[in-house]
Order: sequence, then C-alpha cells, then structure tokens
Amino acid sequence: MARPKPLTFDKQKIVAENRRARFDYHVEDVLEAGLMLQGTEVKALRAGEASIAESYAEVRDGEVWLVNANIPEYSHGNRLNHEPRRPRKLLLHAREVNRLLGAVERKGMTLVPLSIYFNRTGRAKVELALAKGKQTHDKRAAIKERDWKRDKARLMRERG
Repeated sequence: MARPKPLTFDKQKIVAENRRARFDYHVEDVLEAGLMLQGTEVKALRAGEASIAESYAEVRDGEVWLVNANIPEYSHGNRLNHEPRRPRKLLLHAREVNRLLGAVERKGMTLVPLSIYFNRTGRAKVELALAKGKQTHDKRAAIKERDWKRDKARLMRERG
C-alpha cells in the first residue's frame, strides 16, 4: 500500500520562488515534481542562483517539461557547464502526467512553477501548480482585499 502524501511539502532550502504566480493565477491544485538536472546545475542551485519568474511547464510527448527557467552557469564550472535556459524534464508518475494533460487540454489551465527547493534528502524539487489565469478585475479585487486586511490589522493593533 502506498504511503499517504503529506499535506505540505518538505522544503528545507527554497532556491527560487515565483511570488507573482499566486497574484496572476487562481491556483487549483499543487503538486511536487522531481527535477532532472545536470551536474553543474545542481551546484548553481545550491549556491542559490535561479529564477522561475517567467517560466512555465508544458506536456510534450507524455512528459512534462519546465520551460524558460533560468539557472545561470556555475561560476567554477569548466567548458562542460550547462546551458542556462534549457528545457528541463520534470519527474512525475504517468498517472499524474495524464491528469495534468487532461486538465490543460480540456479546462484550459496552465502549469505554473511556484518554487524550486531542496527537500530533506537533498533532492531538487519543483512545486508545480495547476492554475487558471486571472482577469484584470480579479486582480483588482485581490489588491482591494489585501489592502483591507492590512488596514484591519492596523486598526486592531491601534485599538488594542
């Protein structure tokens, strides 16, 4: 019998975070995927150098790929250094890939990476969200709600 998955992921060291993703998208489902990396990419990630701000994931030929993620070249690498913006394969079970493919094709959803991190065992993982894009009025409502929460907290602090 399979071990139940924890509700939150075991994030030891967060390397890159896409903070704008939750503002631009309605996050429906979040899952953890392994990341297939080359040697110098792991060293560059451990140095804390990565950017996933403009990246996304796509399903090609039954595999999920992380596209446009920037992991810069390792500073102490040699001529065998990696290419910074190459597509990287995400490691998922076939059942998960099929579920993601169905959601992307039928419901018009997007695969957005939320963060890249190392788990407790030292493996690089990607927190991947199945999300639907927000309209401009949804973003305005989110800004309004965030401002109200901030004002409410300030009022509660002032009044005791």
